[in-house]
Amino acid sequence: MLTLKSRLFKSAAALSVAALALTACGDSGDSTGGDEAAAGGSGEITIGVFNGWEEGIAVSELWAYVLEEEGYAVDLQYADPAPVYSGLSTNDYNVTLDAWLPVTHADYVDEYADDIVDLGAWNEESSLHFAVNEDAPIDSLDELAENADAFNNRIIGIDPGAGLTQITENEVIPTYGLENLEYTTSGTPAMLQELSNATEAGENIVVTLWRPHWAYDAFPIRDLEDPEGALGDVEYLHSFANAEWAADEANAEVVSWLENFTMDSDLLYSLENEMFNENQDVEDYRPIIEEWAAANQEYVDGLTQ
Repeated sequence: MLTLKSRLFKSAAALSVAALALTACGDSGDSTGGDEAAAGGSGEITIGVFNGWEEGIAVSELWAYVLEEEGYAVDLQYADPAPVYSGLSTNDYNVTLDAWLPVTHADYVDEYADDIVDLGAWNEESSLHFAVNEDAPIDSLDELAENADAFNNRIIGIDPGAGLTQITENEVIPTYGLENLEYTTSGTPAMLQELSNATEAGENIVVTLWRPHWAYDAFPIRDLEDPEGALGDVEYLHSFANAEWAADEANAEVVSWLENFTMDSDLLYSLENEMFNENQDVEDYRPIIEEWAAANQEYVDGLTQ
């Protein structure tokens, strides 16, 4: 099974931020720049964040806020998964918080196993799906081919290079005989716009999606059953650190916090919804994080206990 999954940017503003990140500008506004490697034990922490992976963006922004409140200087650096894992192995990034296992990122973890360390899973409810409007006439992927007309003979996908796209093309479509449906892969923002339009029009739609994602809070949708298991099993979201950095006694406090970090999907949805749905035109997430943290103060306080 292919193991690279790309995700969505929340808006044109977020696309701009990510583009800046690719030229070594940080997302947090006080970036130290991509030419400086993070120094273990200095009170500075560099977090590698996958471009467009919203659950990773959300928890990275949350942890940047939490750690800065504890007196650390945090630099969020955006890149695609491959360079993040490579940079993690060389300590250009100290930590990344969005490793999908046991399948999606297994190749990266295996490649850099000698230089990175697993700090544990913080969410155990991640999975890939085909989602439909809640009143759609089918319940399972094995019903889609014979009911294709009800969905205008279309499957709305995400980015062409996404792992979910490749799994759909190589596993789901042949497994369920969906070759006669048009499968569009123009991008995740386009998929979400199609989903919004269909919801407003009261029309049936089938889209490729994943959990956790704020769309499950924002739209009346449900997942189709996958009786053949073509989309794979549940995956866990892990935090990984550079092994040398994690072994440095000066970083023991932060390592301990991250090892104990957990966040269920409902709580994550609420944070993602505030960041990427309710506030689509913002570039600075910090005020949103601060407001969300105040509303969830007991949870946030527990992250550093």
